[in-house]
Order: sequence, then structure tokens, then C-alpha cells
Amino acid sequence: MQHREGKEEQPESSPIQLPAPPELAGVEAIYLTDGQGRELPANASMEMTLGDAGFLQMRGRLTGGEEVTLDPGGVVFVICSDAVCISKDGQVLALRAGAARLYAEAEKPEGGKLRTPDLWIIVQDPGEFRKPWLICHTSLEHPVMDMDIGQPAVLAPGDSLPNIVIEPLVNIMASVTLLWEGTPAGINTIPCSVPSMERRKLQLPGHTRAGEKGAYELRLTLTTEAGQTYNDSYYFTVMDEEDMPPGQSRIAFMNQQGKLRCVPDYRGNRILDFSGAGYRGGGVQLPDVQTMAVVEPAPGDATARIQAAIDAVSQLPADAMGLRGAVLLRKGFYDIAGTLLVHTGGVVLRGEGSHAEGTVLRATGAVRRNVLEIGSGAGPAILPGTEQDITDLYVPCGARTFRVADASQYKAGDTVLVRRVGNERWLHEIGMDAIYMRPGTDGSSTRQWEPFDLDFDRVITAVNGCIITVDVPIANAIERKWGGGRLYKYTDGERIEQAGVENMRVVSDYDPAVLSTVMDNGRTYPYYADEEHAERFVVFNSVKNGWARDLAGFHLSYALVQLGRFSKWITVQDCFVSDMVSIVTGGRRYSIYVQGQQHLIQRIYAETARHAFIYDSAVAGPNVVLESESFRDYNTSEPHHRWSVGGLFDHVKAPVSIRDRGWLGSGHGWSGANYVNWNTEGKLTSQQPPTAQNYVIGHVGPKVPPLLPNAYDPRPRRDAYWENHGQHVAAPASLYKQQLEERLGPEAVANLAKCPYGEAAAAGASIVSGDCHHPC
Repeated sequence: MQHREGKEEQPESSPIQLPAPPELAGVEAIYLTDGQGRELPANASMEMTLGDAGFLQMRGRLTGGEEVTLDPGGVVFVICSDAVCISKDGQVLALRAGAARLYAEAEKPEGGKLRTPDLWIIVQDPGEFRKPWLICHTSLEHPVMDMDIGQPAVLAPGDSLPNIVIEPLVNIMASVTLLWEGTPAGINTIPCSVPSMERRKLQLPGHTRAGEKGAYELRLTLTTEAGQTYNDSYYFTVMDEEDMPPGQSRIAFMNQQGKLRCVPDYRGNRILDFSGAGYRGGGVQLPDVQTMAVVEPAPGDATARIQAAIDAVSQLPADAMGLRGAVLLRKGFYDIAGTLLVHTGGVVLRGEGSHAEGTVLRATGAVRRNVLEIGSGAGPAILPGTEQDITDLYVPCGARTFRVADASQYKAGDTVLVRRVGNERWLHEIGMDAIYMRPGTDGSSTRQWEPFDLDFDRVITAVNGCIITVDVPIANAIERKWGGGRLYKYTDGERIEQAGVENMRVVSDYDPAVLSTVMDNGRTYPYYADEEHAERFVVFNSVKNGWARDLAGFHLSYALVQLGRFSKWITVQDCFVSDMVSIVTGGRRYSIYVQGQQHLIQRIYAETARHAFIYDSAVAGPNVVLESESFRDYNTSEPHHRWSVGGLFDHVKAPVSIRDRGWLGSGHGWSGANYVNWNTEGKLTSQQPPTAQNYVIGHVGPKVPPLLPNAYDPRPRRDAYWENHGQHVAAPASLYKQQLEERLGPEAVANLAKCPYGEAAAAGASIVSGDCHHPC
């Protein structure tokens, strides 16, 4: 029996084609059996320990139901992972911790192939977390406190205090300090020496009961024989039930001082502070940029005339805020056969109204393209030699501080990437190396995940010894056993700033004769399905501190606004998108499409989208959708695939889904983590991904059953944290606005409102364009 192996998710058929053995004549199905001869059904799981060997046998079922054992000749094993290998006689060897999909296939004498159901081999390594680089295993002990990720860790006054248990993997000196409301409480253990592999309970001396109400941290300090220091922490909150006002959430509520209190879980994970999302870090009014060029409507393609005006304004000097000027397109119609480019910061493209009688860009021609692109594709560049390992064994979601081995080269104001590593073992922990193949297919469209990192784009606000503080919290926990974290300085000279588009309408040409009745949601009524036309109105590429406001889009196939992977601090507001034209299937009709981080999307109305408000894979967050709605949806708003983190739906009326998408798409799996639905309305699915949480607070609308588990994949999944389902929480009415007010004051919330702009129009313009003449 032949075999082939490798990491390819879907290997091609064996290049060696052997004659079909005679005993396959009359066989209608083949299947695998385990060492005891038991048939292994579809998606059966076979547990193995690293280094163990197992045995698989091939059997066939004849047309009349008789079962036969097959000779090895002409049968091929296919392994879609390097976690195991298999010999030609069916001996399986476990090589590393993880999952492997295995099946076998054989040529039929009359032509075609027979194929066994998929078998999943799960390899465990008892020693995988015994490596010295992991430093120490820690845990918390308490008889009643909830110690689960994403659940509030609460004690009542007088309850016993938790104890930390450690098992070091190297010789260490260990001590514990108790902090109350962020400051030392004057209670700590005497440092003690703990040898490698010895389990030790660390108890606070003389204090066994919870006292004063408030937030507590048990901070563990670990020093190795080489003098390296590592830290770990556990958290709990002391409060009475009456401390939580009625009609509010028990994990995010207004306290007696009128401030928002977020209650973390025992590892410190909490609902994120989303207030850093938006233009200039949130709470800053969008600028009214002086008009410096005017373009008048005229027959024919206006792409070159408008581009000339953009290029002319791009040559003007920038003011203290980095603004150069606006290009004003007067009311009327403009044919756009190409793509407009803004590659210099400080330039704004402005119209005189997004209504039908305002400034209307007509994207002409049967060409798939973007109508407007802002910024280049060049992202931040890491500065060589600035890498520092994060020395905390666990940095919780929502944290703004962490420790590095050496912070001497860092200072406040540095732009940094905080990297959260997700290694191969983490993928196994969350089940994303064992995604079942799409039912009814050969599995070629379903890919297992590969390790990836999340890079949080941040600014250092303080350095205190080895402790780094950044401006915006990280949106995913960093855990040493999943690969840990690193800190890098970066430069972003190619990323432009202060660029925007405002107050206009775009309408794409399309061929109304192109119709379809095929949709990926099962509906069959006819609709306009032409795709040879403009896909997106505006794409923000490598841009920070930008905006799109008062836009309307019609007949686009992909998106009104796309916020690219290297975009940051963009506000998109007061926009309308409808009547999208494309086939109704994957990769289309994403009205507002988010790939970057720290964006605010507010007061958007979308119709006919598949995913009206959608996040791409591995989006680092935080990002906010506020006070927006969608109708006539073909699918849900959502994080779409592969672990996007840190999104907020706040007062959003739309169907939303945050779940394990399993084999959907190309193997989308767990689509989002650490998302919050706050006072939302509509159909909603929200599940808890392993190692993280999603939160639903004050949702009104049906709780929609998830895709998984189901009969095909019955492996259990957990619900997200649901609270106050069926009625909105009374306070805070808006999570984002409350967080913004507490950070920057009520004027920051007032700055979210619409404000007048562009009223001075072209009175002082230095470039007036019918044919775009520069005054010089």
C-alpha cells in the first residue's frame, strides 16, 4: 500500500497510478478500520500519544453488502499534516502534537476512484508544556470563584482569598504581591526559592478573607537563577450584588460615582476600551478643509481633469495640521472611466451633495476597479534591532501595560507594533487544525489554518523601568505557551495622513441584461448580477487619520468604503449604500469592509449587502460600528474569518454573526474573538471561541442557532457571554460614547455629531478647473 504525506491541506492525487487490484471488482465503498477491526465512520477521531504507533486496515463493501479485506496493492493513503506518518502496511506513527486528516483512495477497475471517509488523528504530547522556555506553570485555587475565561471573577466581602499555585520549569525565586485598585495593598509573600518541577502553593500571610470592595490583582514575580524576571497575574473583584444597579450588566456597569466599572475574568481579560477608535484616536471633530481647487462638470471622461486637480493640490504646502486643501467637484455629473489616486497627505476630495442633484460620479465602462484609492500599499516598516520579548507569562485582553526584558531603547511617543504570536499549538487548542471538510465535497476548498501573528499598532505613552504603557489596549491575550509576544519600533513614512473624501454620490454602470437566480443563501428570485463594472468607491490603503463622510453609493459590486490592512484612525460616517450589483456569493457586497484597526464607522445605512459591516481575517482591533443599520441583507454583518479581534457593534440594527464558521468559505473557522454587541437589535449569533470570549449585552432580537455544532460536526462549542437578552441595558446607553466621555470629556462625545463643512466653497481657491488650469 502506498502512502504520501506532507503539510499541504489538499494534496494532489498520487502521480503513480497502479493497476486496480482484482478484489476491487464489485466493491462499492471502501473504509478504514482501527487495530480491533472496527469501522471508522466519517470524521472519526483517533487519539494517539507522541511516539506511539497505531494500525489502520482497509476494507471494502461489496454491492451485495458483503465486506472484504483489501490487499494493499493500488491503495493510496493521503495525509494532510506532518503530525503523523503512515507506512505502506498501515502503521501510523505520531510525530508531533496536533491534528492530521487522513483518508485512503483506490482506483476502480472500471474507472474512477473509491475513497474512504476522513479520519482525524489527534496527537497529544504529555511533555509539550514541560519546556524550560515556558518558565513556570501557574494556576489559581478558590472554592467558589468563577475561574473561566470571559466570566467575571467576583468575591463577596468576607470570602476567602484565592491562592496561586506554581510549578516552575526552571529553578526560580517566587513572590506574590496583592494590589488593590492598581496600587500595592502592603500585603505580599516573602520571596521563596522553588526548584524546577516542584509544585508549590503561595498564600498571602495573615490575610485569608476578602476585605474592602474593589478590583484586586495577585501579581506573581518569578526570577530565574540567571537573573531574568518574569511576571504573571490573577484578578478578582470584591463586590456585593447590590453594587450592580438594576437593568445593567454585571461585567460593565455604572458605579456609584457615575463611572463605568468593567469586571475582568480571573486572568484579567475584560471588555475592551474602544474609545481610541476613530479620527485622531477618537473624539476629535473632522476638519473643514479649505477648498484649493474647483472642478466643474463637463461632458466626457473627467478622470484626468480631477486627477490633475488632485495632483496640483498635492504640491501645495501643508499647514500645521498637515492639511493642504480640498478639491471641490461642483454639482453635476462626472464620468469616471479610470481610478482616481490620492497619494499625498492633506488632500481631500469634496463634492456638493450626495443626493441625486449633488455631485455624482458615474463609474463608466465594463472594467472591475476602484473609483478612488487613497494612500499606497506600503505599510509600517519594523526598525531592525528593536525587538524585545514580552516577559509577562500572560497579558490579558484589554491591557495597556506589559513588561519587556529591556525597555532602555523605548520612550513615550514611539510608534510600536505589539505582536501577539499564535503558534501551531494554539491552532490545535482552538481546533483550527481540524476543520471538517465542506460536506458533499472532496474537501479541496477547505484549508486548515497556519500559524499567524496579530500586530497591534500602538503609541507608547509611558516607560517605567521594564514596564511599557501604550495608548490603546491590546485586543487579544498574549500567552507564552501559545508563542508569547514581542515589541518592535516601526517607521511609517509611506503612510499618508489627513486625507478624506466627502459629500458626493457614486453610481456604477452595469449591464441590466445580466441576471442570475443563484444565491449562496438559497433564494432563487432573479436579480442584477453583472460584475464587469466598478467594485469599490474608495479604498484607504496605507493611511492614518482620514475620513469618509456623507457618501452615497449605488450599483457597486464590492464595497462603498474599504479600510485596508495598513489603515488606522479612519472615521466613516453618515453614508448610504444600496442597490449593489453582483452575483450573490462570497467575496462580494461588503458595504463597509474593515481590514485595519482603530476605525470608527457611524451612522451608516446599508441595503442589499451580503455582509454590510464586515471584518477581514486577523484584524487586530479595536474597531467600532456605532448607530448604524442594514436592511434587505443577503447575509450577516460579522467578523468574516480566521480570528479577527476586538470589534464593537454599538446600537447597530442588523443581523450579526460571530461564530465558528467551520468549513464555510475556505475553512473560515472561528471568525472573531473579543467582540462586543452592546444594545444591538436584530438576529444574532454569538459564540465563545476557545482561549477568548465574545460578549452580548442588552441585545433585542432573536438568538439564532449557530452553524456548529450540528449532526455533521457535533463537537461542542460554547455560547458567548449573553446578558440582558431581550431588553437594552439602561446605562451606559452607548458603551463607546461612555468610554470616550470618561477618557476625554463630554466635548469628545459632542464631536461625534455631524458638523457643517465646505461652506466657504471655492471663494479662496487657488486652482479653478474647467480644464484644470493652475494659476501659475
